[in-house]
Amino acid sequence: MKAFAVSLLGWVLVPLVALAQQSAPADLNTITRISVNGGTVEITGSKKPDFNSFTMTDPPRLVLDVSGAVFQGVDEEQPVGNGTVTGIRTATYGTESASIARILIGYEREVETDIQSSGNTLVVKVLGGGGAAVAANTPAQPQGTAAAGNAPTGANAQDAARAAASDREAQEKAARAAADAARADREAQEKAAAEAAARAKADADTERQKQEEARLASQRQDAERRASEEAAVAERKRQEEDARVAAKRAEDERRATEQAAAEAKRQQQEQAQASAKNTQEQQRAAAQAAAEEKRAAAQAAAEEKRAAAQAAAEAKRQQQEQAQASAQARREEQQQARVAAAEAKRQQAQEARERRQERTVASRATPSRAPSQGSAARARGGGQTSSRRKTMTLVGFQQQPDSSRVFVRTNEAVAYNVSESGNQVVLELENTRVVESNNTLPLDTHFFPSAVTRVEAFAGAGNTVRVVIQLRQGVRYQTRQDGGLITLDFPRPGR
Repeated sequence: MKAFAVSLLGWVLVPLVALAQQSAPADLNTITRISVNGGTVEITGSKKPDFNSFTMTDPPRLVLDVSGAVFQGVDEEQPVGNGTVTGIRTATYGTESASIARILIGYEREVETDIQSSGNTLVVKVLGGGGAAVAANTPAQPQGTAAAGNAPTGANAQDAARAAASDREAQEKAARAAADAARADREAQEKAAAEAAARAKADADTERQKQEEARLASQRQDAERRASEEAAVAERKRQEEDARVAAKRAEDERRATEQAAAEAKRQQQEQAQASAKNTQEQQRAAAQAAAEEKRAAAQAAAEEKRAAAQAAAEAKRQQQEQAQASAQARREEQQQARVAAAEAKRQQAQEARERRQERTVASRATPSRAPSQGSAARARGGGQTSSRRKTMTLVGFQQQPDSSRVFVRTNEAVAYNVSESGNQVVLELENTRVVESNNTLPLDTHFFPSAVTRVEAFAGAGNTVRVVIQLRQGVRYQTRQDGGLITLDFPRPGR
């Protein structure tokens, strides 16, 4: 009987089995627990329940419809079988706010129930333990049978017949009442099913309308999104093009800056190298002179003292002359700058032609000169030069494989004279001055395998500078001028 009753619990719920439990929106009553304790069933939700109820027979059951509710974490079928409740089934139909949560409670027999809500909990209790209902549904024994067993001896047959007729009438009345109750039950079930179908259809129509509205809204959103994306793509392309142009401009500026920095660095390096080379040459010449002076100190003490005194006097004189020459040069330069401002362009062009002519003249070697025997010989060079006062910046000596070179550097090409007398060659620079006193220090070169033993420069008469070259013996030499550089090459002795 229990198994049969449990199998019939879902008869009313068959049209709704396909509607599964779903997660509850925030505004619905979410039923999360159904518990059974004897004849009491407690249904717990998230809100106070709004419900309708009706009973069904064959088998006995109670149906509860909770409006605006869904299940969460509650089984669709919960067998019980505790002597009063056979089992519980759940189902949900409708959508969104029209959702209805149905709870069907099956009983072992016809019972009377008390349904009350306590806060968010719906409590269903069985009243009176159900005993009266059991007695009412127990078939009555035929009175004739009972009379046969209990009637006193000697009862007449007429009383028995009346009792039997009365019993039959009672049974027929009970059968008619059961048939009427079954018919009313079926009608209620059909009405409930029709109402559920109508509600389901209305919910479906509402859902389709909402879906159509959602589809149209989605189409509008898609169109707006595509338009927005196209605008964003166009804007992104424009920004990328602007960024590319800006990056190219920045890269060009960076390269130009790097090239300028590299060129400036290269020029600084060249200047530093030239300055270092000049300093090294001067230091080397000074070291050589110091070594020679130490070696010859014992032999030429008197000469050194005289030379020192003469050099001191000469240095003092030269310093005075240099100071006067510097002041005079500044005055002359200022005057020339004021006077020759208009002639600057013409002079620059003329100087360019002169430099070309000077390089042409300097490229030809001055004819070798044979040593004179006690007589003086003079040669002039330099061609056309500017009228500005020149400055001698360096006097140096270089030992080469086959010759020795004495070189004089000036700030620009100068006119010069070369004269020789015995073992001495004199280079005289016209319209030239010496600014740095280091350039007047003598260069002692006698310890080299060279015809040159000493080189010394000092300010001469007027605005001239004399470079005196002392030789071991008279030899042929060659003179060249290249811009601001004058060189005298002397072959090594014995060649």
